[in-house]
This record gives sequence, structure tokens and C-alpha cells, in this order.
Amino acid sequence: MGAAMTTFTDLLRSGASLDRIGKHLDGLAQDVRTAEAMALSRGDQKKLFDLASPVITLDHLAPEGGTLHPVVHEGMNNQPAFRKFQKPCTRGLDGSVFGYNEGVLRSVIGPGYFVARETGKDPRGHVVVDYFMCPAGEVPTGWPEIVPNSVGLQRFVFHRCRDYLRKVSTHVSIGKAYKDEHTVMGYFVLARQGA
Repeated sequence: MGAAMTTFTDLLRSGASLDRIGKHLDGLAQDVRTAEAMALSRGDQKKLFDLASPVITLDHLAPEGGTLHPVVHEGMNNQPAFRKFQKPCTRGLDGSVFGYNEGVLRSVIGPGYFVARETGKDPRGHVVVDYFMCPAGEVPTGWPEIVPNSVGLQRFVFHRCRDYLRKVSTHVSIGKAYKDEHTVMGYFVLARQGA
């Protein structure tokens, strides 16, 4: 009988370098990579954020040239419930990167639209998912109506929030959510789908 395969969780808990973890994730099929990313525990997510590189670009969320072409990021947060979600992202007609949050509660709390932007060299992460901002203009076909995060029940979830992203590998990123820039709301891992 062969030895058990080493997983993302195994590498992270063993103190492997970010480079070693990235190579492991890049070598996996998309479904396996996504499953391993979604299997991280709440504590693993915090550890991964501390290890990950703050150097990340908007192309990680939605590559240039993909105007109004959605790129889905499967997500898992470290909250007590409703942990699984998606962040569909796209490039707008003006080149901006934006998206919303898809999950079992979207019909209740709203889409939680955001605009992603580069932060310069913020040590928390060089890309921020900014819920203070909503996209302007056209959204991809089938996406929900744009609703400001100050309206309805989504104000309790997304209003005055920003998520700072860090890069783990070609397809995986880790985020840290803040309310009013100082209260940490938690962590979440994202696994980009598609090519």
C-alpha cells in the first residue's frame, strides 16, 4: 500500500514554505485544488494569511481582456455558519474589476457588490475588495441588480467593509475582512475556477 498523498493542509501545518505550497497547488487538477482549499480549518486560514504574499494583482481576480466575462472564485470563510460562497468577478467596460457574493443567503441579504482595486503597497494586501464602492455601468448577463451595500439587510454584512487579499498560488488567494478598517471580521480562502 502506498503512502498517503500530502495535502495543502498537511503542508501548511508542517511549516512548508509558501513556494512549496504554491507548487503543490499549481500541480493539482482544479477540482482537487478547490477541494483542498475548501478543507482548510478556521485556524489554518489565519496561518495561511500570515504566510501568504501581499503582492497580488487585479489579474488574479479577473484577467485583462475578459470584459464582462465572469470568473468565479469558490470561497470558504471561517465564520460559524454559511461558510461556503462564491465571488464572481469580472472586468467592466471601463477596465475596472468588480464582483458580488453568491451564496445561500443572497436572496435575503443581497448581492454584496464590490469594486476591487490595487492598494499600492499596503502590507495587508496589494488588492482590496472594497464594499464601500459599487460598480458603475453594465454587469454580465444574469448577474443580480446592483444594490448599494448601505441598503437593506446587506448593510449588516457588507456595509463599510473591505477585504484585503494575499496571493497563495496561481489560482488560490486568502483574504482578511475588516469593518471600518480596524475591526477584523475574519478570514476566507478563494480558489479561482476556469483556465
